[in-house]
Amino acid sequence: MSNNFAAPGSPWESFSGPNLGYVMEQYDLYREDPEQVDPELAELFRKFGPPAAPAPVGTTVKGGTGATSADIGKAISAVLLADAIRDYGHLAADIYPLNDFERDSSRIEPSAYGLGDADLAALPATLFFKDIPAGVANGLDAIRHLRSVYTGKAAYEYAQVIDPEERDWLQSYIESGRVKTVLSDEEKKALLERLTKVEGFEKFIHRTFVGAKRFSIEGLDTLVVLLDEIARNSGEKSMKELLIGMAHRGRLNVLTHVLNKPYEIMFAQFAGLNDEPFMPKDGTLELTRGWFGDVKYHMGATYNSPEGLKIKLAYNPSHLEVVNPVITGQTRAAQDATDEPGLPAQHADRASAVLIHGDAAFTGQGINTETFNYSRTRGYNTGGSIHVIANNMIGFTTEHYDSRSTLYASDPAKGYEVPVIHVNADDPEMVVAVARLAFEYRERFGKDILIDLLGYRRFGHNEMDEPLVTNPVMYHHIHQHPTVRELYGKQLAEQGIVTEEDVKKLDEQTFQLMQEAYDRVKETSGKDTPANTTPEEIMAGYPGVSTGVAEDRLRAMNAKLLEWPEDFHVFKKLSRILKRREEPFNGKGKIDWAHAETLAFGSILQDGHPVRLSGQDAQRGTFAQRHLVLHDEENGTEYVPLHHIDGSKASFAVYNSPLSEASIVAYEFGYSLENKKALVLWEAQYGDFANMAQMMFDQFVSSSMSKWGQNSGLVLLLPHGYEGQGPEHSSARLERFLQLSAENNWTVANLSSAANYFHILRRQAEHLGEETSRPLVITTPKSLLRHPLVGADVEDLTEGKFQTVLEQPGLGGNPEKVERIAFASGKMAIDLAEQVEKGEKPDWLHIIRVEQLYPFPADRVQEITSRFPNVKEFMWVQEEPKNMGSWSYAEPHIRDIADGKAVVYNGRIKRSSPSEGDGKSHKIEQDRIIQTALSK
Repeated sequence: MSNNFAAPGSPWESFSGPNLGYVMEQYDLYREDPEQVDPELAELFRKFGPPAAPAPVGTTVKGGTGATSADIGKAISAVLLADAIRDYGHLAADIYPLNDFERDSSRIEPSAYGLGDADLAALPATLFFKDIPAGVANGLDAIRHLRSVYTGKAAYEYAQVIDPEERDWLQSYIESGRVKTVLSDEEKKALLERLTKVEGFEKFIHRTFVGAKRFSIEGLDTLVVLLDEIARNSGEKSMKELLIGMAHRGRLNVLTHVLNKPYEIMFAQFAGLNDEPFMPKDGTLELTRGWFGDVKYHMGATYNSPEGLKIKLAYNPSHLEVVNPVITGQTRAAQDATDEPGLPAQHADRASAVLIHGDAAFTGQGINTETFNYSRTRGYNTGGSIHVIANNMIGFTTEHYDSRSTLYASDPAKGYEVPVIHVNADDPEMVVAVARLAFEYRERFGKDILIDLLGYRRFGHNEMDEPLVTNPVMYHHIHQHPTVRELYGKQLAEQGIVTEEDVKKLDEQTFQLMQEAYDRVKETSGKDTPANTTPEEIMAGYPGVSTGVAEDRLRAMNAKLLEWPEDFHVFKKLSRILKRREEPFNGKGKIDWAHAETLAFGSILQDGHPVRLSGQDAQRGTFAQRHLVLHDEENGTEYVPLHHIDGSKASFAVYNSPLSEASIVAYEFGYSLENKKALVLWEAQYGDFANMAQMMFDQFVSSSMSKWGQNSGLVLLLPHGYEGQGPEHSSARLERFLQLSAENNWTVANLSSAANYFHILRRQAEHLGEETSRPLVITTPKSLLRHPLVGADVEDLTEGKFQTVLEQPGLGGNPEKVERIAFASGKMAIDLAEQVEKGEKPDWLHIIRVEQLYPFPADRVQEITSRFPNVKEFMWVQEEPKNMGSWSYAEPHIRDIADGKAVVYNGRIKRSSPSEGDGKSHKIEQDRIIQTALSK
């Protein structure tokens, strides 16, 4: 309803005197029997309740002293008409450049409400507006004004916004005329010049590099104009960073004109020539490159503007929408102040995100729903993102009616109360205006907003496609349609701002500018032959670093972690469990996995590295092992002990994430890219659930350094281990991470020691911020979290470093007698160790625990095996099926070390599913594997 009505939008505020009395009488009848009053009036009573509030003086519906049912009916019909225009005006709006969609005004015609011009003219403007727009004198003017603003080149959907303040603000902004941007003649000329360069760049490449893929922006040229306006507003507000995520459509133009990548660099890349001579020497442009590379329309850049705004376009593969959560993670990292103890202080005015979607991909890719879902949660909000659908009304060759089940591509956003603005991409001035509206909304309310930029695609999906084959009707329209530059040039000529000759000359000058840039490339560049060679410093890997922590430091930290305010009531059972963590420092018991983790986190904070951990149930831990956030059992308040340790120099945050994997992994990856000092960890609820983020592992975490020169220190914690809990609670799919392992792209570990976990986390933190920093994948335990054979003594943490290989205590004492060396890792190693501890310790057997699988510690394994001269057999023991786990990866390494000796496999046979479906079958098979390993 109109924003002049009392909360939550009551129309009765516009009635007074006899008119109000009549409505009150009708309400009494309605209470007796709703069928006694007109259906429209009954609907208003149902929706808004009784007409209790008196209206301001002088707002009677008609000038007379009496009121009739007809008078009231006309007023109510007029109010319903006004609201229909607000709610359904978008259906009649001029938002499609090709005019290939029928505009539906049936819901907003006065005749549909039994109203004529005279009826409307007799009604006061106050019936429709709280603040009456200029030039509106009566109800007829009001309806005409509403039609003009809601059915023009921009259309609005905001009924889904629940908060009345937001709705009122949007309605006032739209209806007051603030949307209309008044540009000076010089600004209009500059806008025409901008459009000419955007179009000219595409035309030059089209002519010069015939058939080259570029995924041109043509048909959505005003996307650059929209980004210009957002960047301008960001600079004026002294924002530090503007981060942009987008797919490949139009990317080259955005790189060139928004990120200011010189024409020469772009033309050199198309020509296969060296582009290094054309890098700006003033540091305004930053590019990173991987040694293996990627296609030009996946590459990103950073532009450092003279005004102090850093504009970043994220590197992105062809998975279209998956970059969006990466960008939001980077944005949050740019907003968080992490150099003080406690929770990071978030400053949403420091950075913001613009997420550019394709129309088919926006509705088709579920990661967008995941991204909207976390956008207002504690751990993941960024103060609102500006979403833009670069809508060319087609997905490759698929028409919109086969691409989605909604009217608009933007409709999924409405489920998250996101306002939607549809705008005709052929109206550059309106595009500037809605960009400004979106920026102001985000700044005021800290929420997402979406601009549906409706255009078309001038060529096929890529420039080698012939779209007339599959979409003839659409492309006959497009081939006859002038470009936005032509349309705007004609508009300015008609306004007398430029002449037709000026428009033509500007086009010619732009072509000449491009030609001169290309001539410089041909004159200056030599052939650019990529080496595709992994840098030596990458292949060198991590040097061994001491990661022990002094006992007095650990002891003091541990005591502090077990303190909480006197008036804070920890759940008694949990309090007793946590207090047991005093015992290892008094010579009793072991430091279990979660205890070692907490001590590692605390020491890393004391070393000055922020720590951010997220995942489903990460605060408590899936297996009730962690308890980093304590809850008062009487009032639910939270207390985080790691915020209160002495000597901390950085922030600590742990967030329970939404039930999403792909978007959250992407977010944390982005956070790690932006804040390279921070130890950023994501934990899967069960390692198996990481399947849902496989595209992030494939496209970003494993390969970003090789493709784009972007290094990340992200840590993935994946609970893994076969305990008879079925196929979806056993395997973290270790084999997939090992298959992706190459060029020291990450570390993959399957640990059997809490001490080793402590040291590997500290080693990871030690290398953060270095060029050789890389992700860490750890398959963490489940049943072993509290196992005494996994636990550590205090001295295990105070001394030494991460051990890539451990030897089974009690075996291998007589090297001459050892005939079999068994290799295992993770839970399998502890299952074997448990049996060795219980039974005899065969002198013919030695067991090596491979803690770090990749990079495979071949030298250390060789060093150990060389002590046993009479070995006949090397056995790889694993709990996973033969076609899974680490066997296929490890076998060639073991054969190299075996030097002709027998290499055998011991584990489950090849399977299509990771594990048995019941505990009894699991136990039988696990016992068989153990007995095979321990039997001569």
